[in-house]
Order: sequence, then C-alpha cells, then structure tokens
Amino acid sequence: MMRHNPKQTLTMAMALAVLCAFGGANGPARADGSAPGFVTDTLTGVALDGMDPVSYFTNAQPLPGSPDFEYDWSGVPWYFANAADRDIFIRSPEVYAPQFGGHSATSLAQGYLSDGDPRIYAVVAQRLYLFYSAGNYDAFEKAPAATIDAARKRWAALGTQLSASAASH
Repeated sequence: MMRHNPKQTLTMAMALAVLCAFGGANGPARADGSAPGFVTDTLTGVALDGMDPVSYFTNAQPLPGSPDFEYDWSGVPWYFANAADRDIFIRSPEVYAPQFGGHSATSLAQGYLSDGDPRIYAVVAQRLYLFYSAGNYDAFEKAPAATIDAARKRWAALGTQLSASAASH
C-alpha cells in the first residue's frame, strides 16, 4: 500500500477542495474546455515560483524571472528574465509551460497529485517536467518514458473525473 506523508496528504486535500470549489481551475481540464490552470506560488500566485519558463530550455540552469517581464497566460502570471524570453513564450506557451499543470510527474504516475518544485526538474523531448522531491526525480530518471506515459494516462483520466465533478457542483 502506498503511504503519503502529511504534506502530500494536505496537498492532495487542498487540490481537490480547490478543484471542487472552482470547477477544476487547477486541474488538467475545465468543464468548459478552456485552458487548464497551473500550480502557482501560494503567496504570489505566480507560476514556477517566478522562474523564467523559457530559460529551462535555453540555459544550464533556469533563471529567475522579473515582474518587469510579466505575461498572463491561462489566468496565471508568468515571469521572465528578459523581454526576448517573454516574447518567445507568448508565441508558444504550451511548449514552455510545465507538463501536467506543474504537478510532479512521478507522483502523478503513482496515482496522486503533488505540486512540482520548479528547482527539481527535467526537460525530456522538449517538454518540462517538475518533481515534488529529489526522490521523485531519481525515480523518474530510472524510467522516464514509462513514468511520462503513466502520468499522461492518469492526467487524462483525472481530467475526465475533474470535469465530471465540476459539472455536478
């Protein structure tokens, strides 16, 4: 049986409460078919804790963004290190935004939601994946393709469940 630590349990409970209250706003799909929400910093509401999403693909390490180069996409503010990165993101945000709304790929593959940590990440096949912990990242590294496949299947199923739940509330 899978055991969750208290933080994971609290994260799951809060995520489900928010999803029910806001009709799936932070889940993989909304009942109206609009773009999904993303994991954000609880204090600022900014995606990726203010890190520049484009920099994950263009630098050895991601760069902190700045409110001077902010862009709102999918109802969430995103920060960028410079105007060029912001403009690149504007043209193709789906390419640079983290997969699974910023939830941990490994956790999702294992059947539960955990917020991903923007400091623990992997770029695989030109997609950004975040992880809850170094242990999640290590597990991912052992079988990235299988983890991504399992996470995608659960994400799709979760989207259907969340849309149905949102419609009934």
